[in-house]
Amino acid sequence: MNPIVFLEDVERSYGEPPVLACAGVTFSIQQGEFVAIVGPSGSGKSTLMNLIGTLDRPTAGRAFIGGSDVAAMNDRDRSALRAYEIGFVFQHFHLADGVTALENVADGLLYSGTARSERRRLAKIALERVGLGGRTGHRPNQLSGGERQRVAIARAVVGDPPLLLADEPTGNLDSVSGATVVELLSELNRRGTTVVVITHDNELAARLPRRIAIRDGKVVGDSSKAATA
Repeated sequence: MNPIVFLEDVERSYGEPPVLACAGVTFSIQQGEFVAIVGPSGSGKSTLMNLIGTLDRPTAGRAFIGGSDVAAMNDRDRSALRAYEIGFVFQHFHLADGVTALENVADGLLYSGTARSERRRLAKIALERVGLGGRTGHRPNQLSGGERQRVAIARAVVGDPPLLLADEPTGNLDSVSGATVVELLSELNRRGTTVVVITHDNELAARLPRRIAIRDGKVVGDSSKAATA
């Protein structure tokens, strides 16, 4: 079975002289996995997320996302891949303050060519999936932090992407709200979504089935390999 994420000797450098933020990373993630990419600040986690999410391209090495070679794709192709294949959840929610939860989620389909009425219908279904069917008309400032993160997750999965990237999804939440969000991600994973959580929180990472540890731009540990050793 082809992995949904395949990185081989991937490097990403910035500046002149070049500084390696990603220094020869190799790993793969199979469809249906629930994985934490964990490491301290400055370890290269965010660079890896951008590479997996096709927001950036490697300087060297090979990166295949959903079977597509990221280095060989132009900006339009990568945008299309993100629109249909990848959902993003961010620590700071990135919701539009002036519109309702329904419209925030419907905006997740703006670049898919879906008609507005259908976007709204699918957004309502997505909000019901995350337990916010009764909050569709609420604006972000009328929602708790945990509810706003659930709206962000609904927006990320409204198009039913096979891959969900969650960047510090519990970073701005209290422990109870954070646990609710992790359980929601687990439920999405049980339904077939591949979920990759990028975090500095070792406690959160330890709760997930697989952990890939990053430090100084390199993989320093992978629990899947430890389990099969």
